[in-house]
Amino acid sequence: MSSWQYAVSGYVFVLGCWPSTSGSYLLFPSSGYPLYLFYPLYPFFPHRPFCYIPSHQLLRGRSMTSFDMSLVQRGARLRRSPFFSATLRYGCQGYTVYNHMFLPIQYADLEEEHDRLLNHVTVWDVSVERQVEITGPDGFAFTNLLTPRNLAKCKVGQGKYVIITAEDGGIINDPVLLRLGENHFWLALADSDVLLWAKGVAYRSGMDVTIREPDVSPMQIQGPKSKEVVKALFGNGVLDLDYYYFMEARLDGIPVVVTRTGWSGEIGYEIYLCDGSKGDDLWERVMEAGSPYNIAPTGPSDIRRIEAGILNYGIDITLDDNPYEVGLGWLVDLEQPTDFIGKEALAEIKAKGVSRKLVGVEIGGDRLDLNETRWPVSVGGEDVGYITSAVYSPRIGTNIGYAMVPVAHADLGTKLTASVPHGDVEITVVKKPFVDPTKEIPKS
Repeated sequence: MSSWQYAVSGYVFVLGCWPSTSGSYLLFPSSGYPLYLFYPLYPFFPHRPFCYIPSHQLLRGRSMTSFDMSLVQRGARLRRSPFFSATLRYGCQGYTVYNHMFLPIQYADLEEEHDRLLNHVTVWDVSVERQVEITGPDGFAFTNLLTPRNLAKCKVGQGKYVIITAEDGGIINDPVLLRLGENHFWLALADSDVLLWAKGVAYRSGMDVTIREPDVSPMQIQGPKSKEVVKALFGNGVLDLDYYYFMEARLDGIPVVVTRTGWSGEIGYEIYLCDGSKGDDLWERVMEAGSPYNIAPTGPSDIRRIEAGILNYGIDITLDDNPYEVGLGWLVDLEQPTDFIGKEALAEIKAKGVSRKLVGVEIGGDRLDLNETRWPVSVGGEDVGYITSAVYSPRIGTNIGYAMVPVAHADLGTKLTASVPHGDVEITVVKKPFVDPTKEIPKS
């Protein structure tokens, strides 16, 4: 059994992890019987027998050791970010695997992290957003081949949200693209192997390009006080960045690229570290600059990204989905001269129309934690679709999420039934995003 010591209200407890497929934990007093069974990575499942202790009640004791990575890792196959040691020091409670790396997902109660994001400032280790770097004389032409978005409209120094499509129009990835030069691009990836796809495409393209993964590792600084933090780090000039633009900088000799982007729907920035040996140095400088503004590390907030209508590759969008089904048709420019991969298929899909759509839904019943699996959606007892993402929003005061349903059931106000962990509940099709539909907050 692996264990950690914690102090709770003046008492010392040992948190013991017994190997099991359920990921269950037991909380022991320093002597006596165990007090609680709980699931620290998924703390709000009301149908499971546990008691979760929020972080404001559960404080790290001096004798606590680091999170035991052997619980989630076997051997050295999975990579660790330049900020990994810092995430352990600052009390990360769990990790998931994303692009063959560890992504910190939680430091505190998830609603507490959501509140901090809305009212203060947070820092996320998102080094898992691995970069595909494309350079060479044909760098522009090749990159435009990969995406349906017209990159002729992307300036040097500007970023774009793009999709990478397969020959049948399926979505391979939805990265943020940065144009660093006329023929120099980075693709900051969601969770799929675009590096291998791009190398495969390049092999028989006849184009003169170099494709590699550079030593680049992003962190995000998100929340209403993020401007004050980046100003303290980089000076007033960083505040001149428009939404989705970026600048190159050095922070006490640390090379970085600072972008006006994020995955939160809040005001935010990303700092792309360009020297992996400087991860700890950059992290501590960010924490020092953010200290007056109540900065804290958190995992990416699924509550806030669902409120914002942000999709998560691998669940809300997959290779089986096309842009028109998931509301990303605006990223497809069929009028551009480039014959990008999937152009013919997407033109046909647009002409015929889609048979299903990803819609926003409000979900009745008891408050839900973020779903671990897709939940069936039915009409009259017949399954017609599924919920991709769902979570309780404390700001809205109800469960919200997305559902993939036939177009016949996609109109606003349509009532359907979803099978969630605590039973069948009514869901209603509503507009998404749920909050700030014109993105005035992140643009401000």
